Amino acid sequence: MADAALRLKSLVEQVLGTPLPVRIRAWDGSEAGPPEAPALVVRNRRALRRLLFKPGELGLARAWVAGDLDIDGDLYTALDLLAELIWERGEDARTLGQALRDPEVRAAVRGLVKLAGPPLPPAPPAEEIRRRRGHLHTRRTDKRAISHHYDVGNDFYELVLGPSMVYSCAYWPAPEDAGATLETAQRDKLELVSRKLGLKPGMRLLDVGCGWGSMAIHAAREHGVTVVGVTLSQEQAAYARKRIAEEGLTDRIEIRVQDYRDVTDGPYDAISSIGMAEHVGAEKYLEYARDLYALLKPGGRLLNHQIARRPQRDESAYSVDDFIDSYVFPDGELAPVGTTVGQLERAGFEVRDVEAIREHYAHTLRRWVANLEAGWDRAVRLVSPGRARVWRLYMAASALSFERNRIGVNQVLAVKTPESGASGLPLRSRTWN
Repeated sequence: MADAALRLKSLVEQVLGTPLPVRIRAWDGSEAGPPEAPALVVRNRRALRRLLFKPGELGLARAWVAGDLDIDGDLYTALDLLAELIWERGEDARTLGQALRDPEVRAAVRGLVKLAGPPLPPAPPAEEIRRRRGHLHTRRTDKRAISHHYDVGNDFYELVLGPSMVYSCAYWPAPEDAGATLETAQRDKLELVSRKLGLKPGMRLLDVGCGWGSMAIHAAREHGVTVVGVTLSQEQAAYARKRIAEEGLTDRIEIRVQDYRDVTDGPYDAISSIGMAEHVGAEKYLEYARDLYALLKPGGRLLNHQIARRPQRDESAYSVDDFIDSYVFPDGELAPVGTTVGQLERAGFEVRDVEAIREHYAHTLRRWVANLEAGWDRAVRLVSPGRARVWRLYMAASALSFERNRIGVNQVLAVKTPESGASGLPLRSRTWN
């Protein structure tokens, strides 16, 4: 009799100490759990072995990327239910170790081991980055981390991001404007950054982490500035240069494959850093802020667009999300917005405006997920089934995190205010010129 789902559900609930909010569909075709809920599809026993050898988020991630686990039903609903069960409860190896003091939990784990079959740990999926010992956020490790995420093929990014090729939070109009597209919202974001920086013809802009050149092109074409864009991704740089040539802007935009720490040709009138600072790391953030401060002329502006996490009571307990660190943004770190503002001020900046646009990123991510799902077969051909599954999971889960205020995103406008105190900014906030 096919009963793997019922057995699995019972054993997992014993270990977790709470009912499962999703259905279980097992490899033998059996199902158990709430009939109206999305189904967590356990395709094979290997999924259980992955979870037993790496309890918690990393085991789940490996099973998902390998295709051993899947969701039947609305992905967002399923992730929301599972987030309450696992991620928000902090079910990792430490909490499991505490639970194993209970004889009934130990018996349930033995039942899972028996159900999982021969106790051989499956190899991690090929998409998982292989860790090396050493210091984080050196020029070498940062280049490797950026390459892991960005050098997966420009065709894949075109499919996900759409024609704008902007890989950061768009800026959406009021909800009643049903005609807004991803492309117009991204254009509005680039224009918002340009206005905050006060870009005017003849100015010189440094775009740190320039991606595929969208900000550089917008600033040069719409505001008449000259731009230097830096990236660590060879593929991004090649794509950006091609776009710039097609726009006829090669005399106004230079794209370099260069670490921001190696930029020495200041001063610049303005610096944009859009979705790049998450890669800097806590230990290097003050250095990052001081480097950008030194590259600006007196009165120059920095627009720092950065994802933020909620502060913790014990900040020393912060650890990077296992799935994101192993499959998406290796060595990436999030900081509370207050920490970011403090570091910019320590570097010498006067912080003049902080705009929280958290909800905007949720809208953006849902559009990216829809693009990926609409072009799924092509995405799989362009990268791999595992890589496509990484992106679908991380973008959908991130959308929920922004919607639930687990993480946010902020545009921080800072000025290298001269000794005279003349910031050059308008007296009324949000009246950009």
